[in-house]
Amino acid sequence: MSERIYNVLFLCTGNTARSILAESILRKDGRRNFRAFSAGSQPKGTVNPFAIKVLNRLDYPADELRSKSWEEFARPDAPVMDFVFTVCDNAAGEACPIWPGQPMTAHWGIEDPAAVEGTDMEKEAAFVAAFRYLKNRIAAFASLPLESIDRLSLGTKLRDIGRSDGATSGHEKAS
Repeated sequence: MSERIYNVLFLCTGNTARSILAESILRKDGRRNFRAFSAGSQPKGTVNPFAIKVLNRLDYPADELRSKSWEEFARPDAPVMDFVFTVCDNAAGEACPIWPGQPMTAHWGIEDPAAVEGTDMEKEAAFVAAFRYLKNRIAAFASLPLESIDRLSLGTKLRDIGRSDGATSGHEKAS
């Protein structure tokens, strides 16, 4: 891959769990070629403590992570995104802002670990599973020959990544 740095935005509704995990994973695993961001259509304003716990335990950056609105990335002074991935089904179905630069988009929905009820151990296990699914998808994405693949083929590959293990059926509740 060349010296180009690609901007990637992960979207969810609340921006408390899945999109936060994805931002941190790409921040660490793709730091040479990618700049990672996350946001939500209806941000809750706080990051889920289990997301922070799992990221810390797995030695992924949790500093500077915050729940924020996707409007932050639609402003004229925002970084221009090359890729925008929705990681929850609700965000995928919402009317997104117009992203400057016409980024490539795909839906990578996985079950919401924040929706899991039960013991703290069960909740943490759900976050670990979500982390694993996202890490696998991000690894597949980061290994794509982005500069040498045509836009149509790239779009197909991005959608295929979203259909990998852990993919949701396309319908879930907001969290």
